[in-house]
Amino acid sequence: MEKNIVRHSYGVNPNDRQKANGHRSILIFFTGLSGSGKSTIANALEEKLHTDGIKTFALDGDNIRHGINKDLSFSPEDRSENNRRIGEIAKLFVDAGMVVLAAFVAPYKKDRDLIKNTVGAENYFEVFVNASLEVCEQRDVKGLYAKARKGEITNMTGISAPYEVPERANAEVTHENSIEESVEIIYHKIKNHLRLKK
Repeated sequence: MEKNIVRHSYGVNPNDRQKANGHRSILIFFTGLSGSGKSTIANALEEKLHTDGIKTFALDGDNIRHGINKDLSFSPEDRSENNRRIGEIAKLFVDAGMVVLAAFVAPYKKDRDLIKNTVGAENYFEVFVNASLEVCEQRDVKGLYAKARKGEITNMTGISAPYEVPERANAEVTHENSIEESVEIIYHKIKNHLRLKK
């Protein structure tokens, strides 16, 4: 079947779309434990970028699992497939000229590397939201940690499943940073990435 699939080329390419938008398109990928603040920070950063006239789109782990990835569990294999699909979706938006803000636990380095390779290393900006397990459990926004401690949830990252800490994230913020501080730290590092190449 694959031999019958041919990639079609169109006259308008990603560079054309970036020029029309007035900025480069990139994927800003937020990774960290559940409850670390990924989605909150991504949302605040998107609001700042939107105010600056940057064309954006946000992808969130829970939202994606309500639709495209609703058929997947939280097994290691399905987590990897979840992230593979996220990479492909992000690539479409990057090709469309958007700045994509994606907030996902993405606990495995190999999966984050796959996403990076899918969108292209030059289009990938990784943010490690480094909140400790203790802090995330205290927040327990969704009640997941309590359920995991009771054995009601399996494959809970940080409890019964591993989280592989990013070794070379482009930016790192912690639970000690306010939302505003986190946004400024990340914005300061990405602003040059958004400039069109001359």
